[in-house]
Amino acid sequence: MVKSEYDRVWIKYCGFLDIDIEQFMSIQESLLLQQLSQITNCSLGRRLLGKRTPVSVEEFRHIVPTTTYKDYIPELNPGDETTLSEKPHLWANTTGSGGDTKRVPYTYEAYNRSLDNLMSVMILACSKQRGQSSITEGDRVLFNVAPAPYLSGILASGASQLFNLRPVMSPDMHDGMDFREKVTKGFEMSLRTGMDILMSMTSVLVKTGNEFSQMSKGGKISRHLGHPGEFMRLFRACLKSKFENRGILPKDIWPLKALIGWGIDTSLYRDLVHEYWGAYPYEFHACTEAGIMALQSWSRRGMTFLPHSNFYEFIPESEWEKTREDAFYEPRAVLLSDVKVGQRYEIVVTSFYRMPFIRYRLGHLIRIIALEEKETGIRLPQMLFEARADDLIDIAGFTRISEKTVTAAIVGSKIDCEDWTIRKEIREGKPTLHLYIEFNNGFQPEQLASTLHDELMKSDPGYHDLATMMEIRPLEVTLLPSGTFRDFYLQRQENGADLAQSRPPRMNAPDDIINELTGVKEEKPVAIS
Repeated sequence: MVKSEYDRVWIKYCGFLDIDIEQFMSIQESLLLQQLSQITNCSLGRRLLGKRTPVSVEEFRHIVPTTTYKDYIPELNPGDETTLSEKPHLWANTTGSGGDTKRVPYTYEAYNRSLDNLMSVMILACSKQRGQSSITEGDRVLFNVAPAPYLSGILASGASQLFNLRPVMSPDMHDGMDFREKVTKGFEMSLRTGMDILMSMTSVLVKTGNEFSQMSKGGKISRHLGHPGEFMRLFRACLKSKFENRGILPKDIWPLKALIGWGIDTSLYRDLVHEYWGAYPYEFHACTEAGIMALQSWSRRGMTFLPHSNFYEFIPESEWEKTREDAFYEPRAVLLSDVKVGQRYEIVVTSFYRMPFIRYRLGHLIRIIALEEKETGIRLPQMLFEARADDLIDIAGFTRISEKTVTAAIVGSKIDCEDWTIRKEIREGKPTLHLYIEFNNGFQPEQLASTLHDELMKSDPGYHDLATMMEIRPLEVTLLPSGTFRDFYLQRQENGADLAQSRPPRMNAPDDIINELTGVKEEKPVAIS
């Protein structure tokens, strides 16, 4: 347990929150120059840097072009370790927007830094003020994350071993499990063991909360009474829920120290998660290529970048738009010290610790919401993650619809859905925004498409302008029968697909995916009334 801002644990893992922007940039410069000197001894580094190794940040940003994963495919996809500056400690996998697998080598130093960053997340998630955290050795942690070789599974396993935390499910128990089976088993086991910290996708937290409420009303939770620990937790939960005249919710069973959520919909489901779980979700921003990049403080508002994770640059939205129009355009990027409040940027990272990525465009769009957080005394820019650049849907040049925008409309409509996917389709020469959605429990709201259209008008100014100025309503909704997304998942699992390919993409799904979703059972188009 951390009790003071002068505690060595707090200083080690959360001390970056005390630095200012000048100190941040000094750390960035030092680690970047060290990285450049270390990667010139490998063929991949020489190919990307060119004949001359930059000797300053300015020279580096001037002469080295930005990259995407395509630039690394010849070396990384076949796992050619001879082209790297150091033999990898491990390889992590992720999936690109097109469904292709990306392979990312982690050096031993980068792996350990990522574990330290994860510890920062857990300390701050258990914190309510500076220098205070309730996390202790032996805390029970349920990691509802994808298994290794996904980075989330790799770090979950490593954190349990390194930081003396007790996983509800050991890695050797869950690594061979189907993800849905793992989630179900994890909650069942935590009824017996209890849990102090939960890390999960926010959508899973919402779905679990819904299911608990339905199960308790139907009396189905009583089947978990075979163990004394289960009996006591459910007994206390029953008393509390009866006193408040409602069904049992997860918060009645597990009094959590921290609830760590991730997903682009986390901020939108914030209040609903609190209703179900009794805690607001703590957010951080990460990806396989860059590890953990930014995290919230105890205020649980914006996120602060970690200075020792990667070297960061930011492509302004105006420059990013030029790259969409001209694939050969080299965008101009700014440093964190130059970002502006209210502006959106695409993140560009250069790896530290002999990792391979150089001026690598992540495709993550973030918004700077403040240059400091006065309430907490944090003197660094605060950001929110907004969208993936390659997932935006352009409609008639008026707006670019993001997953977050659509999720906000669904949440605002109070629709209980299993899942959805949306894409642009051309009907009679005109662009249509087509949403395919499956409801839970036969939910059938009146005037569905009209309701969603109105919510999109509220959540996206560009969509509002499109509808009012052009006097068109581009939204079309198709109701998918119950079980559609489950059947898709099971069919993909039977065919040997990995976890990321077992769920349709939320944005811009290709024809074969849409045909698979709608071809099994008859679809029901719903017109806007």
